[in-house]
Amino acid sequence: MKLWGGRFTKSTDSFTDHFHSSISFDSRMYQEDITGSMAHAAMLGKQGIIPQGDANLIIKTLQEILTDIEQGEVSFDEKAEDIHMNVESILISRIGDVGKRLHTGRSRNDQVALDTRMYTKKEIITIQALVKELMEVLNSLAEKHTETIMPGYTHLQRAQPVTLAHHLLAYIEMFKRDYDRLTDCFKRTDVLPLGSGALATTTYPLDREFVATQLGFSAITQNSMDGVSDRDFCIELVSDLSILMMHLSRFCEEIILWSSHEFRFIELDDAYSTGSSIMPQKKNPDMAELIRGKTGRVYGHLMGLLTTMKGLPLAYNKDMQEDKEALFGAIDTIKMCVPVFTNMLATVTVREQNMLEAAKGGFTNATDAADWLVKQGVPFRDAHEIIGKLVLYCIQNNTNLDDLSLNKYQAISPVFDESVYAAISVKQCVEARNVVGGPAKAVTTKAIETNKAYLNSLAEK
Repeated sequence: MKLWGGRFTKSTDSFTDHFHSSISFDSRMYQEDITGSMAHAAMLGKQGIIPQGDANLIIKTLQEILTDIEQGEVSFDEKAEDIHMNVESILISRIGDVGKRLHTGRSRNDQVALDTRMYTKKEIITIQALVKELMEVLNSLAEKHTETIMPGYTHLQRAQPVTLAHHLLAYIEMFKRDYDRLTDCFKRTDVLPLGSGALATTTYPLDREFVATQLGFSAITQNSMDGVSDRDFCIELVSDLSILMMHLSRFCEEIILWSSHEFRFIELDDAYSTGSSIMPQKKNPDMAELIRGKTGRVYGHLMGLLTTMKGLPLAYNKDMQEDKEALFGAIDTIKMCVPVFTNMLATVTVREQNMLEAAKGGFTNATDAADWLVKQGVPFRDAHEIIGKLVLYCIQNNTNLDDLSLNKYQAISPVFDESVYAAISVKQCVEARNVVGGPAKAVTTKAIETNKAYLNSLAEK
């Protein structure tokens, strides 16, 4: 007999039971469901809504059920539909009519909203810890490579020389924003919906603030219809995770390129590479490729959530059961990808000489040559044209700016003198860019120290 079956004259079809059930995926929220029910029971007893002795027995039995589940001694029943009804059914089977008092003053609508918020809060903290560890690995790697010169790219064409530290620090900025977005999402998730009832609260004198304190929520929802139907926090988290995956995917794309024979900037550790079933020479960056591929999975979860919610009238609708698999799927994907990416990066071998040689090619010092002219009083647009002509000459004659004779420079512009050669060395090109945010060693070293302070502040929270 269903716990809601009083109004019905026959049982649901067996296939309907399977179609309707969510226990196969929402069972992971058993801890949140039981903890929330214990706080609710404590409030019911404190308020005199149920006898205090009954509240105490319910709480004691719920704790026993929690222990039994964690020890693998409980099997969930699909016919009980979801984690909420499963727990309540087990409770009633153990203490009889007293267990039937637990659901006084609440609905599964506000109960599932509570469980989902509690679960999401916990997972946000876990994911933030993973992102923090990733930033620590990146910052440590950057600290080792403040003088490792490499080409910076635009349009995937060599543009200007930078350092590997400068490149890595760019991703730390991205991951900082990801971390901060998760912090913001936590604030909006940290709101207690329990007490909203099905949609219109209840006639019982609930103490919602007491429950919020018991469960560690900083606020309570201010409208019961919104309280049961709001899934913005789920959408926001999956959106935040989509951006995080986008950043990982961009980085993976570069790792894939850098580890290719064409670049040879890095070599991935064997533990984070695979071979070919037919080509014995291959060492494939499969972990990076999988992370890049799994980004689409998280994007799909976001679009699925948005589409599910876009046409729902207030208040609760069964469609909203579909939020769990999308939310859980995005969280699970992130929790797989970030640790693999972090370890892959921590074990990478950097081919510093290859990076330097690449930086010396492709005319990455052309802008610096133009800047040198500007500093001699030549208008920038004229300087741009002069260096463009020199680059064209180099291309036509298979040489580079560093190797041109002074006579050739002066044939294009008499302003040139010997000092241009020092100005266009790749090391000088990097060190001259000592503006905040630039690649010069002094600047990147300061950024690394700033990041250390930032990461230490996260550890103190």
